[in-house]
Amino acid sequence: MEHITLLIGIVIVTALVFDFTNGFHDTANAMATTISTGALRPKTAVAMSAGLNLVGAFLSVEVAKTISGGIIDESAGIRPEVIFAGLVGAIVWNLLTWLAGLPSSSSHALFGGLIGATLVSVGTGGVHGEAVVMKVLIPAVAAPFVAGLAAMAATRLTYRLARGRDEADTAKGYRAGQIASAALVSLAHGTNDAQKTMGVITLALITGGVVAPHSDPPMWVIASAGLAIALGTYLGGWRIIRTMGKGITDIQPPQGFAAQTGAAATILASSHLGFALSTTQVCSGSVMGSGLGRKGGVVRWSTAGRMVVAWGLTLPAAGLVSAGAAYLADQGSWGVATVAVLALAIGGGIWAASRRKPVDHTNVNEGPAAEPVGVVTAALQTVAPPPAGPVPAHAEAHAEPDAESPSTPAHQSAKAPAQPATASS
Repeated sequence: MEHITLLIGIVIVTALVFDFTNGFHDTANAMATTISTGALRPKTAVAMSAGLNLVGAFLSVEVAKTISGGIIDESAGIRPEVIFAGLVGAIVWNLLTWLAGLPSSSSHALFGGLIGATLVSVGTGGVHGEAVVMKVLIPAVAAPFVAGLAAMAATRLTYRLARGRDEADTAKGYRAGQIASAALVSLAHGTNDAQKTMGVITLALITGGVVAPHSDPPMWVIASAGLAIALGTYLGGWRIIRTMGKGITDIQPPQGFAAQTGAAATILASSHLGFALSTTQVCSGSVMGSGLGRKGGVVRWSTAGRMVVAWGLTLPAAGLVSAGAAYLADQGSWGVATVAVLALAIGGGIWAASRRKPVDHTNVNEGPAAEPVGVVTAALQTVAPPPAGPVPAHAEAHAEPDAESPSTPAHQSAKAPAQPATASS
């Protein structure tokens, strides 16, 4: 076998950078509801998630095989330059959606990037269309609905079982359940998303003749991918955590427990089957399902709509960026260098833009202002009106957004429930 060349080394480093962005982009999948309900402190939550992401990376290689030998035809003349271009497109889209606080799919960004770059450099023969449909597109459509329905049913069941019991007592139990279910989601995320980077690095090693075709990822690839996604998870994608934890629906501990349990079951089942689905779409669907499952709970459909639009744009947008990058990379060494410089410049610009309104563990729970009641919301409230009786202080803060001036800080509102705050978006 040949030794690792400079270009393959660049591809490996770029793949690990993507894995890092995947980690902080998808931290919200496991920890958004746990943080928003106060079950864990923000920094504690991301540290736990990072550790379990690392453990999960060692549990399976089925998804990695789907990437390295399923979607892209490794024998069709795929070169390391193509993989590099695909990764650049995925990283750029991840950073853009992170800046917007949208929980889009890192997985689909990667798939779109690889497909777009392959189509430009090799042609349609380099893409396994049937595998794309069966293992990417169909799961992308089905998984959010399956997870959402499971979370909605689980939410209704949990509230039914807890009916007539003291809310404070049950909340403690559900918060403990949230921590356990969040740990399971983090483990599942490691088994699914870390493997995607393993698959890309293995594909690069195969195209460079470093390992034999159809090989499993070497142990050093598994370890490096696990460490990269764990580090990204620890740093926390606070913007997306805010959107998923506060922007979709008002999460209470029973809902958080139901949403995370349904998401973990869906992700682990897909990992076992080798379906490289989007953990972001699964977890977002679960959160929406938990909002619909609670009597009186309402989903913020404007936020959900923006998310769905981002989901639909991810594959083609990442593909277009990667197609342009592949065209430049095909021109030779100067083209690869140009793509690298442009990627660094775009990444630096996005980071600088994010510093204008920073979001971190200190303000992550300052959710968006309540959405005006529209046709869908009004219809849901008519069918499932809020329960009678006293409303918890945290619910009042969302139910009566106009009762306080926007200038009142959120921490003051927590001390004075009679004057709930409208948190900044």
